Order: sequence, then structure tokens, then C-alpha cells
Amino acid sequence: MNYRKAPSLPSVTLDDVRGAQKMLSGVARVTAMEGSRYLTQLVDAPVHLKCENLQRTGSFKLRGAYVRIAGLLPEERAAGVVAASAGNHAQGVALASSLLGVHSTVFMPKGAPLPKISATRDYGAEVRLHGHVVDETLAAAQEYATETGAVFIHPFDHPDVIAGQGTVGLEILEQCPEVRTIVVGMGGGGLVAGVAVAVKALRPEVRIVGVQAAGSAAYPPSLAAGRPVSIENPATMADGIKVGRPGDVPFALVGNLVDEVRTVSEDELSTALLLCLERAKLVVEPAGASPVAALLSDPGAFEGPVVAVLSGGNVDPVLMQRVLRHGMAAQGRYLAVRLRLTDRPGALATLLGALSVVDANVLDVSHVRTDPRLGLTEAEVELHLETKGPAHCVEVGEALREAGYTVID
Repeated sequence: MNYRKAPSLPSVTLDDVRGAQKMLSGVARVTAMEGSRYLTQLVDAPVHLKCENLQRTGSFKLRGAYVRIAGLLPEERAAGVVAASAGNHAQGVALASSLLGVHSTVFMPKGAPLPKISATRDYGAEVRLHGHVVDETLAAAQEYATETGAVFIHPFDHPDVIAGQGTVGLEILEQCPEVRTIVVGMGGGGLVAGVAVAVKALRPEVRIVGVQAAGSAAYPPSLAAGRPVSIENPATMADGIKVGRPGDVPFALVGNLVDEVRTVSEDELSTALLLCLERAKLVVEPAGASPVAALLSDPGAFEGPVVAVLSGGNVDPVLMQRVLRHGMAAQGRYLAVRLRLTDRPGALATLLGALSVVDANVLDVSHVRTDPRLGLTEAEVELHLETKGPAHCVEVGEALREAGYTVID
């Protein structure tokens, strides 16, 4: 569905973005633009990947954080800055502050991945662990700002932050001047708003498409209501775009400048992450893979050439394992099967023999013999299998049933 609001005075302009680009010269990398043969064939038009996952700190967040902190008055810098984040924004603020000689304090949830906590400290921030959810962490950071006078650096709801993120849009136009569609993941909306400001001012015919995780999609109801609204309990593996309410500043820009907002499922996110890893050889976090997920879910909806912004690559190794397995399952390359068999010597070997006939690779086997649901001579077996796709999964299921096994799930 397309959304369009009546024009209003923008809070961020092309001149702001160009000023941010000058400020970021020598600080932020001009990240690579990589072509994707697989997506090009799927979309039937050239598809390019803007690799912000290769940016310093592993995401685009450095751009906005640096511009925001660099614009502080001397007395504000002297008081230091504070931020709340579970990952990318934390690292962006930490590095930007260090480069500018400003003390930074970053509040992170107690359950934040250890690699992200360590990286934030290594970039120079004082890390304080508080709360178990981001809302608690955010409240602690704002309380700290009130008590100490430190400047709170919002991850997306400030014109300077949006101007900094908008430099991604200027680079896209320089690297791919023939672009017709730009696809951007969105949580609070800072990145897509900044890209839209830059691109629409120079190339108004270019289509801007924002992508949200379906379980954390606050923009569609907000745009329908004409104002930012909160959603309860946002849930998605894509923590980089897991935001329950749009920012006030980016919301106005998105309503005026972004042509469409789409949502993608968790299966589509994990499949996209797997594709980026296998086909593009790029490590991308789930939020960064959201534009690719949108292309995979509806390839005929995008006029090419298309640029998909891979916004970040800071994925926790434990989450990566889970997401890759989820992505393989979504593609029919990983199958979990529960079945019942007669509990006698050699029964498991016979079962494995039946699976070998259909060339299914057994990754894991677990037995249950004492469940009261089972008969005296029955055992329940759960198998984790590596398969070759949906058709192979069906073949495996049929082979098990033909061999006389009762497949429960």
C-alpha cells in the first residue's frame, strides 16, 4: 500500500545532508556497492547491494551519531553524551565520541550480546548495564542525562542524526546514477527518512521503499492514523529495526517522501540473511537483510535498477546459528521430524537405513522411551535432518510413511 501525506515544512533538507557529507569526509567510509546476480535474475532487473554492513562499527549508525555529536556546543561536549542501545547505535556513539574527544556513557540491557558490549567498550564508551528490555535501558539513560547534564543522543529522532544517515542516499546516487528504486530497512525511520530527503531532492522520480519486520511494524498503523502510534510488544529477530513507535522527526519525512512501506516475515528475514551469506559472501544482521527479504517475497514489485541497503552486519554468533538454521528450515533444507517406532534392538539402525535411501543427512537424534503417552513397546524419536529443498522434504516424509513409521510432526 502506498502512503502519501500533505507536504509540510521539512526539518531536514538536502543542504543539511550535504553539510553532513562534508563533515563525515575521512570519518565514515564510502561503502561498496556490490551487484547481485541471483537477485538480478529474480527481479529481472539489475540489483545492487549498498554495503553499510562494511561501515566502521559495522553499520550506518556512525554517520548520524558523528554529525549529532560534532554539532554540539563546547559546553555540551564538556558535559559528555549518553545513549541507550543494544548494539549498533551504542557502537556508533562510542566511536564518534572518541573521535571527537567527548566522554560517552552508553546504557545497554543486561542481556545484550557480549560481543556488542565488548565492542562498545573498545570504541571508548563507558558501558552501564541496566534493565532487561530496551525501554528500561532508555529510561535509565534519560535519567542519567537529567542528573548529570550529559546530552542524550537519540538513535533516530533528531535532524542531525537524520542528515548524517542521509549521506547514504547521496552515495547511492553517485555510485548508481541510473537507480530507479531504493529499498531500505526501517525501525524508527532515521535512515529511510535521511535517504529519502537526499534522493527525492535530486531525483524525485526514484521510488523509495521502506521495509519493516511484520512483528514490529509501527509505521503502517502510524501512517494510516496520520501520527506516530505505539505498538505493544514488538517482536522480531531483527533487533536493529525492533522499534515500537516511529520518531516524530522522521515520521513527518517518511509520510511526505517515502513511496511505500512493506513488511516481511521472520522466515523471509532468515532466508534473506542466508542468501546474503551464501550468494553474496556478506555477513549481514537480520535488520540489514530486510530489504533483500522484501525483494525475495515479491520480486516483481520493484522497478530496476534496484539498490538494497544492507544497513548493518553486527550479528551475535549465537543468533547467527539460530537464524541460519531457521533460514535453512524456511528453504526446506532443514527438517525436524518426530515419529514412533517399536522399541527393539536394531530399530534405530533400520530407521537410519530408510533415511539413507532417500539421501537425507541426519544431524541429530533424540529418544523418548518413558513418556506415558507411549505404549509399552513404543519409543518416540526426534530427528534433525539436512535436506535439499521442499520437494526433498516431501520425499523424506513419504519414504518414512511407506516404511511403516508413524510420523507425528
